[in-house]
Amino acid sequence: MIPTDLIEKKKQGLEHSTAEIQELISSYVSGEIPDYQMAAWLMAVNFQGMSDSETIALVDAMLQSGKRIDLKHIPGFKVDKHSTGGVGDKVSLILAPLAAAAGCIVPMISGRSLGHSGGTLDKLESIPGFRVNLSLKKFVELVEKYGLAMGGQTKELVPADRKMYALRDVTATVKSLPLICGSILSKKIAEGIDGLVLDVKTGNGAFLTEYNQSRKLAQQLKRVGEYFGLKVKAVITDMNQPLGQTVGNWLEVLEAVDCLKGQGPQDLWEVTLDLTAWMVVLAGINKDFSQARDRLVAIIKSGEAYRKFLQMVEVQGGDPSFIEKPEKYPRAGYIAPVTASENGYVHAIDTYRIGMVALALGAGRMTLNSRIKPEVGLIVQKKIGDAVAKGEVLAVVHASDRTAFEEAAHTLPACYQIKETPAVPPPLFYETF
Repeated sequence: MIPTDLIEKKKQGLEHSTAEIQELISSYVSGEIPDYQMAAWLMAVNFQGMSDSETIALVDAMLQSGKRIDLKHIPGFKVDKHSTGGVGDKVSLILAPLAAAAGCIVPMISGRSLGHSGGTLDKLESIPGFRVNLSLKKFVELVEKYGLAMGGQTKELVPADRKMYALRDVTATVKSLPLICGSILSKKIAEGIDGLVLDVKTGNGAFLTEYNQSRKLAQQLKRVGEYFGLKVKAVITDMNQPLGQTVGNWLEVLEAVDCLKGQGPQDLWEVTLDLTAWMVVLAGINKDFSQARDRLVAIIKSGEAYRKFLQMVEVQGGDPSFIEKPEKYPRAGYIAPVTASENGYVHAIDTYRIGMVALALGAGRMTLNSRIKPEVGLIVQKKIGDAVAKGEVLAVVHASDRTAFEEAAHTLPACYQIKETPAVPPPLFYETF
């Protein structure tokens, strides 16, 4: 194989054979193909796209680059959820223990913060002692014993994805739909799952801001996932404003715990309930979606989901006392509100900028080696459709010091579009495939 031939072929919009993709990926992982040639190929794919058959070959080649988790000896339906990410998206923290309490087997491998979008692993690590860096053996042991484990991608799992993603991140090819599809599905299939619920976000705070792109991705993920034998349900949900009220790792953990106790913001509760209900339906525990929702509400009310969360924290090395007594947790150095300068109604929120404000406070990573400050972030008090009076609180900033607060306070008011006329909130859900 001559790499430049494949680059030229894709530049012309021609289709690769399965053998060509297999050799390309294996040669890149082994180091035979250098980064600069793979970068050229990724850029060609970014502009020309890939057919479903090419995408299937890509997923398969990425899977073959490393080990796969074998959970066949564990009885029960193994199901996971993947979100394309957003601001304030702490759904996995609630959904995973809730689904496990409902009888699903939940092996969940998650990611870290990326740009303006928060990461599940960073939220979990804000719990003192919580270990997400699990060996494959330990991950399987936890799933076998407790029906639930939440960890990060190991070196053995899909090394092609880890290497390719790092290159995509610095070559502006992250948003290529077939490359997204390859990245998501290779990792999820490698988990050893039987079913997958996909939360594809759309809106100004989403990874893909344009609805038609979110829709295409949801459909392709479903088609390709089903080709590999997974049961797949894809849901397109809104990200034109933060989900829930909190943005920032420990703050989001606290909000997730509120939901597990049957409280918390309605939008977060509704999205979590729907996504978890689809997991229960895929698992065959309840065949009817409404019955699955009712079952989950009953589990929340019983306290079983909250107890499952506490169990997960403890068995993964975390200190449950910080969940039960959050006042023990170190607070941010400077906590103060940002207020509105006019009367009216919130018509729009620049969700991306909200995420970037949280990032600047230290809730995410500016660079790969940045240290996250788990205690910082925002509590968003006003959402789209809410009435606002001059001087009323838009958001409460949890900053490390006054300087960091003032920088956030300078930016936040411009994230809100306030008009005199009433506004209607966007729907939480758009389409389900």
